[in-house]
Amino acid sequence: MTQYEIDCLNNAEMFVAVRGSKQSSRIRKEFKTMNDAKEFATGFDDRRTMIYAVTPLGNNAHICNA
Repeated sequence: MTQYEIDCLNNAEMFVAVRGSKQSSRIRKEFKTMNDAKEFATGFDDRRTMIYAVTPLGNNAHICNA
């Protein structure tokens, strides 16, 4: 992880789970914790859900796929 990603993770206000490469069919869901976002992703069972950390200032970084 880069320092920017670490800073976003350490200061995250929320986590966002995103699925889909096309905006028209994209699924985006917000969570209070990374574990909640990962739990949502397990329902798809393909490790293609991207998890982002979002800071109070709106900075965000891709943390993992789940």
